[in-house]
Amino acid sequence: MSRNGDNTREQIVVAATRLFYGEGIRAVSMDAVAEKAGVTKKTLYYHFTSKDELIAATIAARDQPTLELYMRWFAETEGTVAEKVRGLFTKLGQSVDTPRWRGCGFLRTIAELANTPAHPAVKAGAAHKKRFEAWLETELRGHGIADASALARQLVILLDGATTVMLIHRDIDYVDTAGQLALGLVEQARRAG
Repeated sequence: MSRNGDNTREQIVVAATRLFYGEGIRAVSMDAVAEKAGVTKKTLYYHFTSKDELIAATIAARDQPTLELYMRWFAETEGTVAEKVRGLFTKLGQSVDTPRWRGCGFLRTIAELANTPAHPAVKAGAAHKKRFEAWLETELRGHGIADASALARQLVILLDGATTVMLIHRDIDYVDTAGQLALGLVEQARRAG
């Protein structure tokens, strides 16, 4: 595919991501995506043979940037590993405390497509969550946490739970509370290890 074709594909993915995130996957038509991307439907279908393929592409496009964001938050937070983990929640809270925030795009996509577990976007979203958990496990292990695998899983549950409850109540205190719990879990694991 030519560089121009790559740019058009990226333009479509960006437009679809904004629409899917803002309005929901099922509510957005391919016509709306084409209009938002500034392309014809023919061009849209040249790059994506189906809406399902486009949905999966939007999830895949957010995978690495989202992981890199969490990695940066972790690295930028000063202190112990427990404080760094707490920093993930603090930064998350700061980033989601806005009226435009609609929740975790990965969780929302999986929820919208829950009746189709074999959907490529569901698989891509699940793979993203596993990559995040694996990265967190590696960081914890690198900081001397003995049972890093179990702790990483607990922290992912807290993080996704906090994100979900924040979406329901629009109250940053839920993210802060989850962050305090995470800090305690990591400190306890450090003492035990």
